[in-house]
Amino acid sequence: MINVIFAANLTPMKKYICFLFALFFGLSVMAQEDTVQFEGETHFKNVQQLTFGGDNAEAYWSFDSKRIVFQKTNPKDGIVCDQIFMGNLPMNAMDPFKYKLVSTGKGRTTCAYFMKDGKHLIYASTHEGSADCPPPVDRAKYGNKYIWPLYNTYDIFMADTNGTVLKKLTDAKGYDAEATLSYDGKKMIYCSDKDGDLDLYVMDIATGKEKKVTNTLGYDGGAWFSPDGKKIVWRASRPKTEAEIAEYRSLLKEGLVAPTNMEVFVANADGSDSKQITHLGQANWAPNFTPDGKQIIFCSNHEYKRGFPFNMYLINLDGSDLVKISRDKGFDAFPMFSPDGKKIIFASNRNNKGTRDTNLFVADWVY
Repeated sequence: MINVIFAANLTPMKKYICFLFALFFGLSVMAQEDTVQFEGETHFKNVQQLTFGGDNAEAYWSFDSKRIVFQKTNPKDGIVCDQIFMGNLPMNAMDPFKYKLVSTGKGRTTCAYFMKDGKHLIYASTHEGSADCPPPVDRAKYGNKYIWPLYNTYDIFMADTNGTVLKKLTDAKGYDAEATLSYDGKKMIYCSDKDGDLDLYVMDIATGKEKKVTNTLGYDGGAWFSPDGKKIVWRASRPKTEAEIAEYRSLLKEGLVAPTNMEVFVANADGSDSKQITHLGQANWAPNFTPDGKQIIFCSNHEYKRGFPFNMYLINLDGSDLVKISRDKGFDAFPMFSPDGKKIIFASNRNNKGTRDTNLFVADWVY
């Protein structure tokens, strides 16, 4: 019997969280120390836990660095699949983090992001397809591999911060999700399978005109613009052998993807000069830029051949100087720096009292 740290049982669209192979193969669960900060996390100061209970992830800052938007599932609170919530960052560390629902409460939602004016946000949702949560994948059918669905009712919507949907930004048949915005608020980058593969598209928010910026077979998603808007970073799988390509295409036809082998890529904002900057193996994902645009922070399980834990790392844009940032023996991911460069927010299994909860944590960033 192998001991592993237990990861949160997150919904499929909280991409790549923990690869729940431990459950599938009967591995035992080992408790870890309850703490908000581990030894060696020298870039973190004044770590504050924002949420307590359920599965909370993909928390992103408003452009004024004062508010957070995130997705949450917690059946105990009647939230049976991901919905989007928004709250102000507490001014005092002793104050509770208060938040409100800003999605429709229907279907499944994911990947919310504030717009530049602070009065609107974007997110992907299946609510037009059905008010119910879309069905999970029967992983037993696929040998208990970690697989998540590309629900074809996902589209990207613009809403105000009171929860009123104002505009549908995508309407192609198939999966449209994983959207973020450029720092000037004018461009949206997102993932779609509308051309038969999982590729990235950049849309002009004002006109709706867009350009496809990736063209290589494999999953391209989770993209971010650099602060100056000149570059993009994203996660990608690149099936190479005949067997890998056949499996990828077969799953894609069924509206599925197995995101267990990914690396981090950087390119110009128009997709030109694309370069793979990690060659670590396993799952390297959730990348975005540091505030100065000179480095990438991302999540990886490459140190652990069994596929767990996940920690956060920094790397230069040329792939040099890899530095480990977090030390949790569970799950640390979805890091984002505040636009003013003073803080970082991330999702983690730390301090969950031995439960399956994944919560949000914010810390001052120490350079």
